[in-house]
Amino acid sequence: MNNKPKIWLSSPHMGDQEQKYVKDAFDSNWIAPLGPHVNAFEHELEQVTGSPHVLALSSGTAALHLALILAGVDEGDEVICQSITFSATANPIIYQRAVPVFIGSEPGTWNMEPNALEDAIKDRLRLGKKVKAVLPVHLYGMPAMTDELMSVANKYGIMVIEDAAEALGAGYKGRHPGTDGVMGILSFNGNKIITTSGGGALMCKEQSHKDHAYFLSTQARDKAPHYQHSHIGYNYRMSNVLAAIGRGQLEVLEERVKARRANYTWYHNFFKEIAGITFPEEPEGFRSTRWLTTILVDPAKTRGITRENIRLALDAENIEARPLWKPMHMQPVFAHHPYYGSRLEERLFDRGLCLPSGSNLTPHDFERIGNVLDKTLGHLTQ
Repeated sequence: MNNKPKIWLSSPHMGDQEQKYVKDAFDSNWIAPLGPHVNAFEHELEQVTGSPHVLALSSGTAALHLALILAGVDEGDEVICQSITFSATANPIIYQRAVPVFIGSEPGTWNMEPNALEDAIKDRLRLGKKVKAVLPVHLYGMPAMTDELMSVANKYGIMVIEDAAEALGAGYKGRHPGTDGVMGILSFNGNKIITTSGGGALMCKEQSHKDHAYFLSTQARDKAPHYQHSHIGYNYRMSNVLAAIGRGQLEVLEERVKARRANYTWYHNFFKEIAGITFPEEPEGFRSTRWLTTILVDPAKTRGITRENIRLALDAENIEARPLWKPMHMQPVFAHHPYYGSRLEERLFDRGLCLPSGSNLTPHDFERIGNVLDKTLGHLTQ
């Protein structure tokens, strides 16, 4: 058993202000899924993202579920979804008893491929299917090709809901990911750039969407002196205590993004002389958060060393690394659903590795990581 301290893939990074806001929540007895910190956190997120209306919720998954409801997604409808993502992107489609249709990746950002999206829309319409929404993802903090995707979706009059769970603090041609579609979502899970322990947010262009989402997220209680319900609701609202944590975290968002981008630079410099290791680069006008630094390992150029060899070598030293997200169309639970694309994401999954990327990594942590990588790959200079 390795007794060295664990280096996590992406651990929470607390600062100096969270306890101040949390203490205020306790002192004022606002320990509920409403309160002044929830309202303030929503306002501050609007300022950071440029979204006109933000609703703080219990998770990014809850935000996606509400977005699909607001988009009118119902049983038998189809939602076109990026394949390479975490399952929380696709699961809410099933909550609505709708059908996910998966789209492959383009090589620049690894996100939804616009031509494959149009192919899918044309084919689904030809088959008489009702496509209600397109759900692209800004993977690992890298913005998707939003202009091209929006152009395709608008051409066919289909609503776009953006999954920006991994992209708070990113930039796309001067805009924040998640604000081009009619709705977008954020996540504040413990492994994200900033965290509220658990939590998420729905970004809306229309006040009516926020108002309806608020109604549904608070158990859809009708206006009456007693508890009366004419719709099915959900317990999806963020608590005032967690919003207080989020306010403290949000104050250092840019510092956290800069730290993660610095991690990427460290890895990029480390691997620059090593054959067979490549990175996704930022296209012009894109700013990735580098939420996780990801690499591709080509065994044909690394003398047979695979991403799994590297992962296991790190694991042996109590350092966490993970394969890229397994594409949704390869998951047992989704394998029978339609797919359109070049299957690039299958090759990405086969070769891709996420490296430790927390904003709280120390020089000593990088020394440990570098020693393992040197032992595993040091002989592979180009």
